Formats: sequence, structure tokens, C-alpha cells
Amino acid sequence: MTKRHVRLPVEAEEGLQAFLEGVDQRLSDPAEDTCAVVTETLVDLFGDRDAYDRWQAGESVSPAERVRLQGYDPCNATLESEYYAEKDEDVFQESKYLQWLWRQFDATPMADNVEFALRFRRMLADHLFADCGDNCRFFKGISMTYGHNIEVGDNVVVHDDVHLDDRGKLTIGDRVSISDGVHVYSHDHDIVDQTEVVNYHTVIEDDARVTYDAVVQAGYEVGENAVVGSRAVVKDDIPAHHIAVGTPARSVKVKPGWESVARPVEEDHEDRKAEREIPHELPDDFERFDEFQRDLQPPGHADTDAADD
Repeated sequence: MTKRHVRLPVEAEEGLQAFLEGVDQRLSDPAEDTCAVVTETLVDLFGDRDAYDRWQAGESVSPAERVRLQGYDPCNATLESEYYAEKDEDVFQESKYLQWLWRQFDATPMADNVEFALRFRRMLADHLFADCGDNCRFFKGISMTYGHNIEVGDNVVVHDDVHLDDRGKLTIGDRVSISDGVHVYSHDHDIVDQTEVVNYHTVIEDDARVTYDAVVQAGYEVGENAVVGSRAVVKDDIPAHHIAVGTPARSVKVKPGWESVARPVEEDHEDRKAEREIPHELPDDFERFDEFQRDLQPPGHADTDAADD
């Protein structure tokens, strides 16, 4: 694809660079409190410094102002993933703060300044992800479960409104392109008891493309240089160099010119999802609950928990 080189005006570039370096240095400093860095960064990005300083000085603020000012602090917020039982509590706290900064940045006017926003998210990814390569581009509206279970290679592009579920583990190779609206999952729910969760390692190999509104289900691999068609649902490994479409996604052809190194479309292959399961154990004293009090047992099956009482 032919693209143009676009640059900000010199003064804008200087201001952007100074801001990015300042936030990056503070997040890299072990003596800094990440929660405070996130709070102060958001206060300034939303232009609320005067009200925040008044509130911190003990001056009177309205209830609405107080809620708004408290909301910049990730310690005063909860995320959906915070309720997941099997998460690593210590690791999660740090990633929660950084994820809050990522999400709230997307609500600022600056999130629509492409040059600013791409570089800001790229800087954040270095602190939030397990690993992030060079020259990656992360567009607006990307959501993730934790962030700290994501590994991203070099020159990766993730477009608008993509969901990266790393409740298990998610590995994205070099030069991968993930189009708008894609959902990539690394956990499954039991078909009968939806409170039972199994985590997996989901992999998108080098040079693969997952196109608009597609879904990659947990534990599957999109092979090197493969293409997943628009709105396809990946429920099996996609072989390298193949083009897969439909629900469930099936290979319809090998990419032209790659026939000599790709396996034939009609060739059977082994289901390797089970190999990518990530086991987890909960403490013996963990109190399981279902907030909706659903009856999860099929007819004729005794409730094993009740039988043990």
C-alpha cells in the first residue's frame, strides 16, 4: 500500500516528544507510584489541573466534581477483569493502572490526533504488555483483559475497536495486521456451566492478517502469512499461507505463489488446541459463587456441591 509521510509542525512535535518522554520516564522509575503517575497524566490531558489542585488543597468541590476528579485515579475504579478469580493479583494491580490510562486516554480529544495517539499507545504498550516489538501501531478503541499476558512482535498493526483477550495468553508475531472490529480470545466457558473457565494460549503467527470483524476463538493458531476473511470465526488452526473464510473458518485456497510451501487445502491436520491449555488452580479456601444463582446442572444430575454438604 502506498502511503504518505506525515509530520507534525515543529512546535507540536517538540511538545509531543517532551510529554511522551516525561510520562515514559516516570513509568520507568521504580520510585514512582504508578497510580499517581496515571492520575496526574489524566488530570493534565483532560485539562482539569486547576480543579484537581483546589480539591487536593482541601477546598470545597461539588459532588459531581469530586466524582470526576476521583475518577482519574485507577484505584477508584474497577475493571471487568478485576473480578476474575484466577488472575495474578500482584501483577494485575500494575497492569490495571496502565490499562486505565490506555482506556481513558482514548476518551480525550488527543486520541484522535493519530501521530500523538499512536506514539502514546506504543509507549504505554512497552510498560503494559509482556513484550512489545518495534514500530507497532495501536489505533483507537482497543480493549484487553489484562494486558500483561500479551506478546507482540515488530511492525504489528492493530486497528480500531479490536478486543485482545489475554485472560490466558496471546502471542502476536511480526508484521501481523488485525483489522477493525476483530475479537481474539484466549479463554472459553464450559458449555453447561458457564462459570467454569479454561484458559489457552492463542497464537497469530508472523505476517498473518485477521480482517474486519473476524473472531479468533481461544487456543487456536492462525498460521504464518495466513489470511482470515471478514467476519470469519476461527474454530480450528488456520494453516500457514492459507486463506480461510466463513463460520467456522475453512481454508478455500492457498495464497497465490505460496503453493510450494503450503500444505494442500484438503489435507487433514491434527487439532492441537488441548496442547495450548493453560491450567490454573484456585486456593482451597476460595469461595465460589454465581451472582445469578443459576441452576447449572442438567436434569437428573445431582448437585455435587450440595451432596457434599
